[in-house]
Amino acid sequence: MNIQIFGKAKCFDTKKAERFFKERGIKYQYIDLKQKGMSKGELESVISAAGGLDAVIDDKNKSQDAVLLKYLSSDDAKKEKLLENGTLIKTPVVRNGRKAAVGYKPDVWEKWTKE
Repeated sequence: MNIQIFGKAKCFDTKKAERFFKERGIKYQYIDLKQKGMSKGELESVISAAGGLDAVIDDKNKSQDAVLLKYLSSDDAKKEKLLENGTLIKTPVVRNGRKAAVGYKPDVWEKWTKE
């Protein structure tokens, strides 16, 4: 199992995801979206695993970039904006190889631990 948690330092759901894996003794890699962000390939993989671009966008973000994101017409333009500003991505994003879950999804993570 190769777990990566993409999150934000002040996000409670990210902290709960970290706690979930710590409690089960599963090692993970934490990536702060504000500092590092995702690569284009990682973002594409997460979008396809999560069920589309809208599932990855943080609809609770109230920044100027988040407002602008709603008015961008093409998916490519939205993806570029997400790559520029990682804080626009809904957190936590938990990846297990090619699989990914966006948001707090302990039921999905539990299935991964049993595989």
